[in-house]
Amino acid sequence: MADTKREVERKYESGDSGLPDLTGVPGLESIVDRGVAHLDALYYDTADERLAAASLTLRRRTGGSDAGWHLKFPVAPGVRDEIHAPLSDTVPESLARLVRSRVRHAELSPVVRLRSDRDLRHLLDGAGRLLAEISVDTVHAERLTGEGGTARWTEIEVELADDGDPAFLDKIDKRLRKAGVRPSKSPSKLARALAETAPPVKAHLIEESAPAPAIAPTAAPKRKHRTRPVGTPVTAGDHVLAYVRAQRDALVELDPAVRQGVPDSVHRMRVATRRLRSTFRSFRSVLDRKTTDPIGVDLKWLAAELGLERDQEVLAERLLSALDELPDSLVHGPVHDRLTTWAEAGHSGAHSEVTAVLDSRRYLTLLDTLDTLLADPPLRKKAAGDPDKVLAKAVSKDLAKVAALVARARDLPPGHDRDVALHEARKKTKRTRYAAEAAGPALKAPAKDLVKSMKELQSLLGDHQDSIMARRTLRELSAVAHAAGESAFTYGLLHGHEERRAEIVEAALPETWTSVRKSTDF
Repeated sequence: MADTKREVERKYESGDSGLPDLTGVPGLESIVDRGVAHLDALYYDTADERLAAASLTLRRRTGGSDAGWHLKFPVAPGVRDEIHAPLSDTVPESLARLVRSRVRHAELSPVVRLRSDRDLRHLLDGAGRLLAEISVDTVHAERLTGEGGTARWTEIEVELADDGDPAFLDKIDKRLRKAGVRPSKSPSKLARALAETAPPVKAHLIEESAPAPAIAPTAAPKRKHRTRPVGTPVTAGDHVLAYVRAQRDALVELDPAVRQGVPDSVHRMRVATRRLRSTFRSFRSVLDRKTTDPIGVDLKWLAAELGLERDQEVLAERLLSALDELPDSLVHGPVHDRLTTWAEAGHSGAHSEVTAVLDSRRYLTLLDTLDTLLADPPLRKKAAGDPDKVLAKAVSKDLAKVAALVARARDLPPGHDRDVALHEARKKTKRTRYAAEAAGPALKAPAKDLVKSMKELQSLLGDHQDSIMARRTLRELSAVAHAAGESAFTYGLLHGHEERRAEIVEAALPETWTSVRKSTDF
């Protein structure tokens, strides 16, 4: 089994002077010498160092008090989530799964070996409580691949105690800087090891690969306007691809959180999936649909699989909240227990299915396909066009479809057909919202206003659809309760409550839609 802890630490360059005197640091009453530990760690990565590129570290370490496997995810500068697993000869599957969205089908193998002599001290307050650990680490790094070499250095590491006050690290930092100690230029030992043991670049290879200038260099002409930062989107295609890239990155980065059951991670991953699919559909004038349509099929599949867990979460929260609002006199039978059991069973089953999907060949191939699309995008002629025109036209077309669907739904009598029409309007509303998001950096305020309006409409229509799903679930639970000899009264009461919520939504739709149309310039 693996366990997780939040690691908050700071690293400093250390010369030959060792650890400066910390006497008088506010809050620090005593320093306990914990001796010298000899640590030996193998850092694993793919041949092209995909984990290092994402600032992830996976290591197998012996020695010290926490021997075993450690996987670290960056959270913020100086803050990482460290996941531990027991010592074994091969990478534990529990950790391998958490890096699968990065590694895909590549092999994990040792790339760097770090051997450290750690001179450790505990920093205690007046009650003897641990405030932080501070160590002077003498490190020997050895690259295990290619023609890499070795490196040696000494650094000071200060790690905050569990549940410690980060302000204490500021006090230590102030004392160390006053003593002439400076923060490390590398965020981690591994980053420094990779940089300092990299194989030397041969001069003749550089000369052979560098193209000769076509003309003699001359002084660059003065520009009247400031140049754009590197990577700034210029064309319509640039803007669309930037949005696609952001959603691809979100899928990859959220994968470990979904596997660990982090709250809201499934929802966020599903949204990224839908944003990608909507972008491909909205901007067919920019990206060739012969390439994007097959990808859209796989994205639709992934969103549906993720929805099994997300929809269960939404329904459970909605029904339990409605039940809690009822007075005890109207709750007949073990309704709360039955709802809770249904929610927990559904969550457990859905989560198992989702993790299986994330291990599937289809999902991993989808990630590879998105990488390929971004590396060699299937751009159409309009991709090179003015984003103000190309993107605005695409967004306007989506908005027109929403208007047609809302009008159709309002013309239908209450019932199944209207419910279906409102659900279709909701899906097109989300698509329009995502298209406006993608166009936002180019279209500025109008796109921002449209995103806000579409979110409001989406929320309203989403409440209507959730009511439909809640009523279906209540009918199913009512039948089970009746078969068990329990009263179905409360289920019927909740069902009526959901019907009323749907009626309120339908009554509010005309005014909401009028407000949306007034607030948009498309």
